[in-house]
Amino acid sequence: MGILENTPIIASLLAILLAQFAKIPIHYLLKGKVEWKLFTSTGGMPSSHSAAVTALATAVGFETGFDSPTFAVATMFSVIVMFDATGVRFQAGQQALIINQMRLDFQTFVNEAKGWSQKNSNEKIKELKTLLGHKPSEVFAGALTGIFLSIVIYAFLK
Repeated sequence: MGILENTPIIASLLAILLAQFAKIPIHYLLKGKVEWKLFTSTGGMPSSHSAAVTALATAVGFETGFDSPTFAVATMFSVIVMFDATGVRFQAGQQALIINQMRLDFQTFVNEAKGWSQKNSNEKIKELKTLLGHKPSEVFAGALTGIFLSIVIYAFLK
């Protein structure tokens, strides 16, 4: 089987692309602003991580049977990735928010204490990325996206 004939990989990659693209119209509906950079960003609705791993697990289930050990491995892999997306990675994002605020507070103190006001703030401190993880609803939406995509692929294209 060639890589281009490996449906689970194709389903996973398509799920990532679909989830990443879906972030743009969802953001527009919620905020009224088109943000093309969301296509390459982490975090947000829906979770492309969840979409990828659930598309993979679902496709593996179709390929090997939903009672196969391979499907069990893919499913547990999916659960771990989604748990990580809502737990560790989300908390890392929350910590980044707090650290960024502390850095801004420190920058304000330094500016007032030493007269750094003539420098651009970008020259002083670089912010940490805060969109590292996902809310449970984002993971759930991503999971549904991946499962749905694999079902469509196997129902209509296989």
